[in-house]
Amino acid sequence: MSTPDDIFRIADDAAFARTTLEVFRRQAAACAPYREYLARIGVEPQQVRLPEEIPFLPIELFKTHDIYCGETPPEAVFTSSATTGMTPSRHPMQSLALYEQAFRAAFRTFYGAPEHWSLYALLPNYLRRKGSSLVYMADRLLSDCGSGGFYLDDHEALLEAMARDEKPKILLGVSYALWDLAERYAPKLRDTVVMETGGMKGYREEIPKEEFHKILCDAFGVQEIHSEYGMAELTSQAYSQGGNRFRCPAWMRVTARDVNDPFERLPAGTRGGLNITDLGNWWSCAFIQTQDVGHVGADGSFLVEGRIDHSDIRGCNLLVQ
Repeated sequence: MSTPDDIFRIADDAAFARTTLEVFRRQAAACAPYREYLARIGVEPQQVRLPEEIPFLPIELFKTHDIYCGETPPEAVFTSSATTGMTPSRHPMQSLALYEQAFRAAFRTFYGAPEHWSLYALLPNYLRRKGSSLVYMADRLLSDCGSGGFYLDDHEALLEAMARDEKPKILLGVSYALWDLAERYAPKLRDTVVMETGGMKGYREEIPKEEFHKILCDAFGVQEIHSEYGMAELTSQAYSQGGNRFRCPAWMRVTARDVNDPFERLPAGTRGGLNITDLGNWWSCAFIQTQDVGHVGADGSFLVEGRIDHSDIRGCNLLVQ
């Protein structure tokens, strides 16, 4: 029987498939909402023989059910941001240590050791938004880096601190906060990776990602805009190091489905709704049917192009009120 630590030792597709099926069978029995969903759609877990046959749980159920199969009460419950009248998603975390192991391992995969960086966050700090998995991650990574800080409300102090800092820097911000900084100051940043997360969420005009990235590149004097893809309902993150093409850590996979038939999987390169297998969701549900739309490449990388019509706005940028 695998343990949560085993997901970080996955080295090939065969190991991923074995662990995925094991996690599925355990969660199909132990996660009550997922068990009920499988029964309602007529899927008998013991008849599922391949990872490709595993059904994905609609992400909306995180708003209405406790998606949890932990053996003890959760250490924390991460919540999505929500506008007035919207119900936030809730993701119980049995182990914050597992979450920290996941985001640190993913960060190291794409950016190397955190201590080689300074992290500057255009995000609310941990005390202002305790339920945010993104803020929790940024807070811990900032501590690992040993330099940087949260600067949501003070652009001048942010730019002064970054100008003094001799280390390579990551400027991580919700999208519209980065746009505000670019518009007000257009600072030419030195030795800095600019990383955005989320969309405008009603605070700024929604524009094509390529256009938005060009605005940021021109303002900040950088060649590419990096992006972080994560959400309250996931334990793991994917990263884009330019061009809006995201790549996953070894324990995470993204596939596409027909937007009109959620049970029909699509071949690589076809536009569809994004399904995510995140084995970091060890104690909740690892198989998530998101409301995002995009393309998945033959190499497993994916593009995010928007949201399925009529789906709720996901809340990364609603962190900032």
